[in-house]
Amino acid sequence: MSSNANLYKKITLPSAANNNRDVMPKMYKGFSTVSTDTENFSLYDLDLIKQDLINHFYVRQGERLMNPTFGTIIWDLLFEPLTEQIKNLILQNVNQIINYDPRIKAEKVTVTGYESGIQIECQLTYLPYNVSQSMKLKFDQTNGLLAQ
Repeated sequence: MSSNANLYKKITLPSAANNNRDVMPKMYKGFSTVSTDTENFSLYDLDLIKQDLINHFYVRQGERLMNPTFGTIIWDLLFEPLTEQIKNLILQNVNQIINYDPRIKAEKVTVTGYESGIQIECQLTYLPYNVSQSMKLKFDQTNGLLAQ
């Protein structure tokens, strides 16, 4: 019996302070070959939501099979003069894309032109986390979509 008591004295359990786990469990898990920050191409939570939104903006409206309303109209308007009417169309489309994802809410969206394209600035709230961040998307005539 005494040998069993000595065995239990040798057993040690790691303390909770030594655990390197995240405070919040990961809610969303995805896969992206675009991200160069990770070795295994996995994305979680905010990074995944951002990448999903950017992916939606990469699709030209009408390109997705069986869903012709999915995507953005910005690619078709990139070489048009940026009039108030065009800005309003883009603003409606951007709000529609952001509202497509129930994890995101747009607080403010601004459409401006710059020397070689259209810039979208969004103030987004990621609803599951109650975190607000800004996202800047540049639709460039020569370089495509540049996300910041």
